[in-house]
Amino acid sequence: MRSIHTNLVALALVGAGLSACRGQVSESSPIVPIRDMHRQQKYRPQDSSDYYQDRRSMRPIPANTVSREQGLIDPELETGLSAGTRNYLDRIPQAALSMIRHRTNDGRWIEGMEGAVARGRERYGIYCAPCHGAAGDGQGIIWARSRISGYQYPQPASLHDDRIRHSPDGQLYATIRNGVRNMPGYASQIPTSDRWAIVAYVRALELSQANAGANP
Repeated sequence: MRSIHTNLVALALVGAGLSACRGQVSESSPIVPIRDMHRQQKYRPQDSSDYYQDRRSMRPIPANTVSREQGLIDPELETGLSAGTRNYLDRIPQAALSMIRHRTNDGRWIEGMEGAVARGRERYGIYCAPCHGAAGDGQGIIWARSRISGYQYPQPASLHDDRIRHSPDGQLYATIRNGVRNMPGYASQIPTSDRWAIVAYVRALELSQANAGANP
């Protein structure tokens, strides 16, 4: 029994030693399927350049450049929080509504809350309905198909739950922007004005579904 144990230990040590061996170093060029992208003319950080007069390949930031993270949008509009606090805005700010315009099928432009709801309905259909459903009941096509496939995808929240119906508009906006639980944030896909437009439509959708059997 001791012999078998000793042999196993020896084999383990030999295997560990062999796994650390690098073998012979090849002088051949590596096999690169897309060689043009692997080897191309380019500047690396801190490289010098003969093209620019200052011979720097890393160019200085142009004057008046604005960072994506620090834009000129009012912080309240961008975050959904009251200025200087961690409290959500109760209602959609008037400044947000002034940013939204929607063009109707007959070519007219509508603004204000009417324009926000119309624009929000369009954006909701693109980004929200696949999960939350056209009626906002949390039974979108993604959840429905998961039931057929045998994998039970977590059901998205119904927008008609009292918890969501009574949440501040700023919280609903922040959820769209930042995401929550299984829902990803859409800050990189949906502009600020469209996020507020979706909030406006969700509130209209909740009102339309307040009575059982009402159409969205």
